[in-house]
Amino acid sequence: MENGSAISALAALAHPTRLDAFRLLIRHEPDGLPTGALVEASGLSQSTFSTHLAVLAKAGLVSAEKRGRQQIQRANVSALVALMTFLAKDCCQGRADLCEPLLAELICC
Repeated sequence: MENGSAISALAALAHPTRLDAFRLLIRHEPDGLPTGALVEASGLSQSTFSTHLAVLAKAGLVSAEKRGRQQIQRANVSALVALMTFLAKDCCQGRADLCEPLLAELICC
């Protein structure tokens, strides 16, 4: 992942509505959620929420797939992995023992 992509993803997630929506989509992988369910969970209007969804999509964190009459939103798990790897890759300066707490937290996933 390049700096620009990481900054875009972090900026997209730096808003409570978008962060909540992304976390909700992660919990519903691999099936995703209909856009209406995300709108309902957010408590926002459809038009306001669609703006937030567009920011997440532009950052490559979510994608939509048409299923019948519904748009199903899905989290891009590979983008999340790339972002997390980008953030942690140079951590600990090669000392794995310093990263063990982070790895232990992720193993439960």
